This record gives sequence, structure tokens and C-alpha cells, in this order.
Amino acid sequence: MRRLAAGAVLAAGVVAGLVGCAADKPKPSALESITPAIAGRQVWSARIDSVRFPLAVTVRDGGFIVAGTDGTVLALDAATGRERWRGQAGARLSAGVGSDGRYAAVVTVDNELVVLDKGAKLWTTRLASRTATAPLVAGERVFVVGVDRVVHAFDALDGRRLWTLQRPGEALTLAQPGVLAAYQNTLVAGVGAALLGVDPTTGSVRWEVAVTTPRGTNEVERLNDLVGPVLRVGDTLCARAFQTAVGCVAVTGVDRAALRWSRLAGGQNALGGDADFVFGADASDRLTAWRAGNGDLAWTNERLLYRGLSAPLSSGKTVMFGDVEGQVHFLSRDDGKTLLRLPTDGSPVVAQPVLSGSTMLVVTRNGGLFAFRPE
Repeated sequence: MRRLAAGAVLAAGVVAGLVGCAADKPKPSALESITPAIAGRQVWSARIDSVRFPLAVTVRDGGFIVAGTDGTVLALDAATGRERWRGQAGARLSAGVGSDGRYAAVVTVDNELVVLDKGAKLWTTRLASRTATAPLVAGERVFVVGVDRVVHAFDALDGRRLWTLQRPGEALTLAQPGVLAAYQNTLVAGVGAALLGVDPTTGSVRWEVAVTTPRGTNEVERLNDLVGPVLRVGDTLCARAFQTAVGCVAVTGVDRAALRWSRLAGGQNALGGDADFVFGADASDRLTAWRAGNGDLAWTNERLLYRGLSAPLSSGKTVMFGDVEGQVHFLSRDDGKTLLRLPTDGSPVVAQPVLSGSTMLVVTRNGGLFAFRPE
């Protein structure tokens, strides 16, 4: 394989093709006939332009904050679908949306970080690299991590740059959503395969834990950036290392964290889970549940192979995945059996489903916003 230039960036689909070497992608497996074992219904729907970038839906104050490819940023009441406010970034988006309920942040394809105050554009600033991870807005600060793995902090009020954190790493990086989250008074960022706990006021690193270690003889084989969003359950943070592993890190203090467990596992999308299980789909959409405490295998499910599954959402006794045909699958979290299936608009589910109260929001490639309420 030709050596890739230092600092190169590969999209997830390109990497999958390089390592998979498959001539044709297999057809999605046929859906099994099911008798619904639980009740659920669509309670409202809305629409945005489309979603052709890695969208992260923000849940705040009983509402959903979403964004569309054309730069529209929209806040909706979770219970009713009523529009709370609407804004416009002014350009097509490459990442978004992060919000604390008031301030919302997105990044355009021109590498402009745009911050809005309840829909009104507040400020913009140009970033040095492409961004695929939704910004994080917390504590009147806006945090951004680029595909170059550099983390930046800005003042949410005026856009003033507060600090920049850059760590050494592998030459090749992944143009896919990474890890950027808040844990108590610590910023959690993914840099390569490591989770970093960062002081949000200064940018100094408080702790660093690798979920896995690089393997392989070339840059593509060694690519193992953490895929976001991170799963947080209590004092545990779990994440997938691209195509190599899943693992959980226990945070035991402001400046202390340790690897709880790590398991070899392929896959490109983020994890879901709860206090008992961690769920994820591999590159073939084989579903796996690991026990949250020790990483032991709980169950696997091969009935949804090659269906282009989204990252999962776990709620109560159910775990939900969207697929490439817009179907939403409700599975038993205890054994993986299908309990219910509900349709959307036929286009791929593109964001991890999210929950506000008893309402789950599913977003599709064509810009469909579908709110479901399992019963």
C-alpha cells in the first residue's frame, strides 16, 4: 500500500473500503416477521432541509436542538414538536449541533465556527482544520476538536479564544465524529485512542487513559481514533476505538481515571448502554451486548446484518437502532430479541436516537424528524 502523507485525513467509508477490500457491499438482510411485544407510536414529526453531515442532536430543558445541511438550527419542544426558535448559520454544515439550551454551536464546510443565541447569530470564527465533531457548549464556553485532534476553547459570549490543546499522535486521522463531552467539572476529549480529562478553564490535562493500543504495520491499520459521542453511565465513560476495540474508563477523581475494561471489536459507530450493558454494532451490523461492569459478552444478534445501523439508544428494558431504510428497531436489552419495529420516511437514520422524558427523536438523511413514544 502506498504510504500516506503525514497529517492526512481519511473518511470512515474510505477506511472501511481500504481495510475491507470488498467489491460490493452486501445487501441489507431481509426483515424478519415480528409480532409486536410492546406498544409504541409516532407522536409528532417535523422536517429540516436534509442531514448530510454527522449530526449530534442535543437534548436540553425538555427540548431537542437539531441542525440541517443548509445551516438551519432548530429548537423543538420534545413533548409537542412545537418550534421554540430557529436560526441560520449562513452556510452548509460539516458538524453540529452543540448547545447548553441558550447558545448553540455548529461548524460550516468553510471551517467557520458559528455560535447562535436562541437562534440569533452571535459570532463566528475561522478554525484551522476541518471539523466533524459537534462542538460542546458548557459553562459559557464553546469547545471544538478538529480532525487534526487539536482541541480549542472559546468564550461563548464574544468568541475570544481561551486556550488550545495539541498532543502528539499518529499521522493519519479520522474524519468522523470524535469524543467531546463534559463530566462534572472536567472536559472529556478523545485524542487518538485515548480519553483525556482536561481542565476546561486552562486546557491542562488532568488524566489520560488509552482505550486500546495501535496495531498494524501501516497508518491505515493503526488508525483507531475514538468515535463519539461517548457513553456516560455514572462515573464510567465508554467509547469505541474505530474498527479495533470498545472499552470503558472509570473516573475516580478530578485527576484520576483508569481503564475498567477493553475488548477487541470492529465497528465504526458510537456505543449506547446503561448501568448493566454496553451495546454496539460492528461493521457488518452484528449487534453485541457487553456487560457494563467487566466487558463480558452478554449476547449477539445477527438478524440485522448489513442494514446500516445507527448508534443505539438504551432506555428502560429496550435498546433502539435506526437503519438504512429508515426503520427503527426496538430490541430487548436482556437478550436482543426484536420487540417492535416502526417506520420513518424510508431514508437512512443518520443520528443516534435521543430521549427527552418519554419522547425519542429519530433523524433521517432526508431531514425527517420523527418523535416516538414507546408504551
